[in-house]
Amino acid sequence: MPQRLKSLMSNNEELRVLFGTVQALTALQQHFSRVAPPHFAQSSQILGLRNGTLSIAMSNGALAAKLRQLAPEIVTKLQNRGCEISSIRVKVQVNYTPIKPKPVARLLTQTAQHQLLELSEHLGDTPLKHALEKLAQK
Repeated sequence: MPQRLKSLMSNNEELRVLFGTVQALTALQQHFSRVAPPHFAQSSQILGLRNGTLSIAMSNGALAAKLRQLAPEIVTKLQNRGCEISSIRVKVQVNYTPIKPKPVARLLTQTAQHQLLELSEHLGDTPLKHALEKLAQK
């Protein structure tokens, strides 16, 4: 964190409290992402923690229902990680857009490239031939 921002945070009580809350929610989101099934972590957002109850927004009702079923197990896992949580409250927020994972670049093997080029040699001068040659070069 840049030095100016740190000094601003330390000089302003309201910002210091807000920053502490943001850090706590970020840590809870990370803990939740590690203990919950992957599809839950991608479709959820930690809303807050009050009196030991963790509030979580889910992107759809089906996942929310499944999370409610798994809540006792997730609470135990979070407690084992040092989180002071006694229950989970699940809300459905349909307009919540889950974080989309970054696409992973996939490369063809040398064998696949060779086979695509071989196939393209048996084709006439067609768009399919050009598409296969282009794909083999990636």
